[in-house]
Amino acid sequence: MPADGVIAIGWFELVLAAGFIVATGALSLALRLGLVKDLAIGSVRTYLQLLALGVVLRWVFEVRLWYAVVAILVFMTVVATRIILKRVPHAPKGLFGSSLLAMAVTGFTVTFAVTGIVIRVPAWYEPRYVIPIAGMVLGNSMTGIALSLERLFSDLDAHSEEVLGTLALGASPWEAARGAVRSSLRAGLIPTINSMAAAGIVFIPGMMSGQVLAGADPLEAAKYQVVVMLMVSAATAVGSIIAVTLAYRRRFSADGAYLEQGFRAHAS
Repeated sequence: MPADGVIAIGWFELVLAAGFIVATGALSLALRLGLVKDLAIGSVRTYLQLLALGVVLRWVFEVRLWYAVVAILVFMTVVATRIILKRVPHAPKGLFGSSLLAMAVTGFTVTFAVTGIVIRVPAWYEPRYVIPIAGMVLGNSMTGIALSLERLFSDLDAHSEEVLGTLALGASPWEAARGAVRSSLRAGLIPTINSMAAAGIVFIPGMMSGQVLAGADPLEAAKYQVVVMLMVSAATAVGSIIAVTLAYRRRFSADGAYLEQGFRAHAS
């Protein structure tokens, strides 16, 4: 066992780990699931993206430059926003700006609140704390926002006649869309709530597992994980609320009419 408590993984062992996905691909072929290509692409991207991230983070941790940290956070936020739009079919035109705003407000606010108030890092841009925490905040917010927006627009379309009828009776766009808004926010928060309920019983969350594997005291790792779970819940809720509140109006025209299929401009 190394002195720092971390057992290093060699390059051969890293390649050997691909055996897990090879076995999965074999099962996909045997059952004709049609997932071999997706598994192969996903595996290659996993290797390339995570190893590249390791190289970048090693450099950022060494130089400790605030603008390098901010640049990484901005890049992560933009990419997360792009992924959100890909997960929302038939997204209205202009959704990128509102989703980016929701991601940025949530990501930066929650991240720096945790590092500055709860953890109290010596420097506000301390990369070893700021970047991993921002990644968890942005990643979970991205999932919650994508689920909320997808449910929002699918519910509005599924109940378009009800929406049109409500508008005909003199309701505002908000009153007509309120049911879909509530349903979408619940959908976005359910995965986070389920994770909170199962944490420590059904599974050991990622950050706690990583710290334990790195040799940290399990109780201290648990404290960090509690903070992470709570911050993720807050980030997901706030991000979803901002995104849905800004987005629902894009299913309506400037004068408040509901835009049915054929009258919409979709995002590219």
